[in-house]
Amino acid sequence: MVSSDFSDRPLKKLVLFDVDDTLTLPRQPVTPEMVSLLKDLRKKMAIGFVGGSNFVKISEQLSFKGSNVVEDFDFGFAENGLIAYRMGKPLESQSFIKFLGEERYKPLVNFILHYIADMDIPIKRGTFVEFRNGMINVSPLGRNATIAERNEFEAYDKKHGLRAAFVKVLQEKFADYDLTFSIGGMISFDVFPRGWDKTYALKHVEHEGFEEIHFFGDKTYKGGNDYEIFTDPRTIGHSVNGPDDTIRKIKEVFQI
Repeated sequence: MVSSDFSDRPLKKLVLFDVDDTLTLPRQPVTPEMVSLLKDLRKKMAIGFVGGSNFVKISEQLSFKGSNVVEDFDFGFAENGLIAYRMGKPLESQSFIKFLGEERYKPLVNFILHYIADMDIPIKRGTFVEFRNGMINVSPLGRNATIAERNEFEAYDKKHGLRAAFVKVLQEKFADYDLTFSIGGMISFDVFPRGWDKTYALKHVEHEGFEEIHFFGDKTYKGGNDYEIFTDPRTIGHSVNGPDDTIRKIKEVFQI
């Protein structure tokens, strides 16, 4: 039986959404049309977001006209669910650095920075390794790049496979670390302990008693950061190619 917190929803379903290229364009604010549709959807069933970014970045994208993102969604999962909210209240969080330890973390980061220093790409900006609570995010371009520079790098990476080659080297070099390397967004990839992918968020909801858990995401291919939760037997996966496609599929699947 579904939790009493959701007994007023006509359908005992939960719909989880990736953020970048699913609810919003990468690092861009949510549109009024998406906000309106999500409000209508929430009247029927529970909704939540599952993003790889930290909570501050996700909040910037999904907060509409100063709204509180954890109140606009029933569940909020940043950093794949390692930072979690339910009905506006925080749940227990996890820490990447505690899991790995400083002695193992330092050689990993040193290697990454040396590798990026030797990479021959047209431009480099700043913040190549961003330390988050549950993972590190690695960007050969640098997270301080402009939107135009991100677009240029994404096209360059599609042609040359820089991120895929980088991940392959790290998988071989640090095989004993039991880490997962997941390419997401336009300019970076995430590094986190095995099992700390987006399926981690399901730990927080699997006991709620929902009849169905749906997931919408764009990086649903093997190696993409939506793949594990998209293919998980606990979810019904929907692959999208941008916010407009998400809107179309929500209307189609749920008859909104």
